Amino acid sequence: MRFLTVTLFLLSSLSILGQENYNNNKFKQLHEELPTPNSYRNASGAPGHEYWQQKVDYDIKVTLDDSKQRIDGTETITYHNNSPDQLNYLWVQLDQNVRALDSDSHKISNSSLSDKVSQRALDRINPSFDGGFKIQAVKAKDGSDLKHIINNTMMKVEIPTPLKPGDSYSFSIDWWYNVNNRMEIGGRSGYEYFEDDDNYLYTIAQFYPRMCMYNDVYGWQNKQFLGRGEFTLSFGDFKVEITVPSDHLVASTGTLQNPDDVLSSEQKNRLAKAKDEYEQPVIIASQDEAEKRESKRSNKNSTWVFHAENVRDFAFASSRKFIWDAMNVKQTDGTEVMAMSMYPKEGNPLWERYSTKAVAHTLKWFSHYTFPYPYPVAWSINAARIGMEYPMICFNYGRCEEDGTYAERTKYGMISVIIHEVGHNYFPMIVNSDERQWTWMDEGLTTFLQYLSEVQWERDYPSRRGPAHKITSYMGGDKSKISPIMTNSEAIHQFGNNAYGKPATALNILRESVMGRELFDSAFKEYSNRWMFKHPTPADFFRTMEDASSVDLDWFWRGWFYTNDHVDMSIDEVNFSKMQDSQQETKVSAPSDNREKGISYMRNQEIEETYDEKDSSLIDFYSNKDRPKSSRNESEKKNETKNENAELNFTELVISNHGGLVMPVILEFVFDDGTTEVQRIPAEIWQKNSSKITKVFATEKPIVSVTLDPFRETADVDTSNNSYPKKEEVSRFELFQQERQSEPNGMQKANKKKSSRP
Repeated sequence: MRFLTVTLFLLSSLSILGQENYNNNKFKQLHEELPTPNSYRNASGAPGHEYWQQKVDYDIKVTLDDSKQRIDGTETITYHNNSPDQLNYLWVQLDQNVRALDSDSHKISNSSLSDKVSQRALDRINPSFDGGFKIQAVKAKDGSDLKHIINNTMMKVEIPTPLKPGDSYSFSIDWWYNVNNRMEIGGRSGYEYFEDDDNYLYTIAQFYPRMCMYNDVYGWQNKQFLGRGEFTLSFGDFKVEITVPSDHLVASTGTLQNPDDVLSSEQKNRLAKAKDEYEQPVIIASQDEAEKRESKRSNKNSTWVFHAENVRDFAFASSRKFIWDAMNVKQTDGTEVMAMSMYPKEGNPLWERYSTKAVAHTLKWFSHYTFPYPYPVAWSINAARIGMEYPMICFNYGRCEEDGTYAERTKYGMISVIIHEVGHNYFPMIVNSDERQWTWMDEGLTTFLQYLSEVQWERDYPSRRGPAHKITSYMGGDKSKISPIMTNSEAIHQFGNNAYGKPATALNILRESVMGRELFDSAFKEYSNRWMFKHPTPADFFRTMEDASSVDLDWFWRGWFYTNDHVDMSIDEVNFSKMQDSQQETKVSAPSDNREKGISYMRNQEIEETYDEKDSSLIDFYSNKDRPKSSRNESEKKNETKNENAELNFTELVISNHGGLVMPVILEFVFDDGTTEVQRIPAEIWQKNSSKITKVFATEKPIVSVTLDPFRETADVDTSNNSYPKKEEVSRFELFQQERQSEPNGMQKANKKKSSRP
């Protein structure tokens, strides 16, 4: 009996030990983390044969009161129940209620005392702005009142009879709300006041009560809006009538239905001309005309009517300050898109020169990696201190100094934010992921494609995110302040790094160093096309990328998305079969190339022609006008063909994984004659032991130096232990100094020097 007890104890201990090892296995499949495939979402990551989604149509009438900064509206919502479920009630989002005086967003916001408190911080501590929807009526189609319950940013609408599968239900809501001053209390939408000319610029979104999404994954997506997790919505058709002062210009989701009522004959003629212009924007409303509207007020109103089909949301901008330009974009499938911008004079000359071309550039390259842009227009609207996206329209920062100059950081920041926000038309406006739950699915994917588009704008573009080495400081930081990517939007630490930077970097590494560009691009395009105008989940993305590539990526998703592990590999030992002493004493000079700029930079030198090389009007004071058009780097290629009869040299490497995140092992060997060879070993080498590996390499010539991750492509946070013999490490400060730096406003400084010359 005692023997049996001991035996059972040992078997139990071994079982527990085995289970612990299994649970800690870096290559454990994601079966437990991902939902079970079904007829709605199949095991390949594609929509299943019974996939369904709801449809919501809106007929909205709103009036913008420019004297009170208030919006009054009424809408009719028609909800189409395409699900197999009977719905006993409907849920509506009231996102403006995040600014109500009693909003939970104020209550849960942390605050502390300091010598200086901004208006925005003060408003969080002691809110004074009376925001939020004032719901005046909720009525059935026959005019009868519908019972409704408002729960913070959600409203439950009781319907008289259950809504059966295949049926539709229409009801109306009347409301109004005070528009917030973005410059004082923040917000994704609101107004900006210009004291010098006593005018307002409105960028309006979340302005109407919107239906919550109902899907097969969790039923109603009615998580409260607390400010960070954005918006999960259903597709539908919109008719929106926007009444504004008659001297305002309006940009909007959708296409204008009544140009004869709201545009002058000159504006219509210019717009027709822009439809035939594919290279340079045409001015529809000039700066001189905008300045005249600023100084002279109209006491009349005009109503702009817009239609939009198969969109998930609607937004608009309105101001008498707007300058307007436009150009046409012809896509590879033969369709055409009007790229357009509106901006105040405070944005010129920067916006007139770059905004609409940045829109066109975004459409070209995002479409290249996904699908042709399916909508008829794409707007970029200038608004200070913001970058925010909606279907066919986005609000972007970027202002000039009073003398018309601008800093390099302002220029590239503006171009980047336009690329990013216009790019959001693809993710999540078309590939319609759940922003409230999974921020990375829209921000991370868009940031990744933003990087791929930036490098096509000009060589040496100062991208903030994308290359592996730009994420190392974050990933090697304090783990208590680093969330896994697969974390709810409201609970994320370091939001920008987590939701934008890390997933974008992960995808870039996946493309460059794990799958290869061709295979990755094919799989990514498959995902984009499978889920355009549908509602994907993370599992659909993970499964599709594997299904379309035949690459087992569970280890990659697990490490990069489900943990906060980081990459830190080291060369611990180098052992030779012969000539060890002479090799240790050999002095080796590092190969001369652009390796410190990373693998993406090196491969991007293959780009045949960037946008600014094609269009010289994009070159300004800050452009690198003297750079060569191409600087192909051959350092990854083997220098010599193998001599089969040569005597082999054997080199043993012992490599450790200190950070926990397994990655491919990329090694560069330098031989005694100065030639080099790159070895790329898949991450699966870590399968049996994720902490330490030993591997022997047979080479014709003696190896005199070894470098681990020579092209800075795995996001290794500590490269001081990546070389044999150990090299003098370039400090992070020196690397920072090597990065492209700019003065606050070099253009202004140069102009002052020029004007001071005799």
